Amino acid sequence: MTIVDTARYPVADPGSDAWERVVSRARTELRELGCSVLPEFILPGSREALRREGAGVAPLAYYDVEETNVYNIAFDADLPADHPGRIVMQRGNAFVPRDRIPTDSVIHRLYTDPSFVRFVAACFELPELHELADPLSGLVLNVVQPGMEHPWHFDTNEFTVSMLTQEPEEGGVFEYCPNIRSAGAENFGAVRSVLTGADRSPVRALTLRPGDLQLFKGRYALHRVSAVRGATARHSAIFAYSERPGVMGSVARTRQLFGRVLPAHLDAERNAVRVDQLLD
Repeated sequence: MTIVDTARYPVADPGSDAWERVVSRARTELRELGCSVLPEFILPGSREALRREGAGVAPLAYYDVEETNVYNIAFDADLPADHPGRIVMQRGNAFVPRDRIPTDSVIHRLYTDPSFVRFVAACFELPELHELADPLSGLVLNVVQPGMEHPWHFDTNEFTVSMLTQEPEEGGVFEYCPNIRSAGAENFGAVRSVLTGADRSPVRALTLRPGDLQLFKGRYALHRVSAVRGATARHSAIFAYSERPGVMGSVARTRQLFGRVLPAHLDAERNAVRVDQLLD
């Protein structure tokens, strides 16, 4: 793969000593910290194309500044008065859907490359991964304009793969709280303490650069992108995979992120099966 630094990250050479070293390190970091960053994953010569392509499609993002909460659930839900789901935040980020991203772009070529998908699966200690069947959310470009932020939230998918394509002048820091909840324990008290600023001790901050590959367990880690400052927006590609084929986003979440749904989303909603009982 000519866009990846294969001397450092031999994604197409599974089983080699170098491949095993990289995968082993990523696995250890994911187990211990819930996150692993592979710096300079993209070759220097491809990083400007990465930035330029993202900037080219960024105007196609769906923008909708709205009030939200950490679980992306309705505010009229039957929750106790001190529940973290009652804390209101403003979501000001935007998303370019997959059907607006050219298939010859750096991020699309990477997302669909079988050796890359196999490598990512190995890092997450999974036998295989599949591209999302969702024609909108499978691959997206996340856009955070100056003055905006992506507030504290949890991912609906257990793991996330992302790559910064354009860094802002200031701000736009990725912050997360590894393993603040589990499949069997929401840990509402700790989540509320982070949201209110009463306890910042679980929060870790990452300095990301364009071309770095980030592997992240976002289902159980509370995380956000802080407010972007300056004149330059923050752009990042999000590569969405699943352990099973045919996965589609929910109708409500798809409409929230992209302002539209397709017939495929309506069909999938009728047959949806949850994998856990977390709020979301």
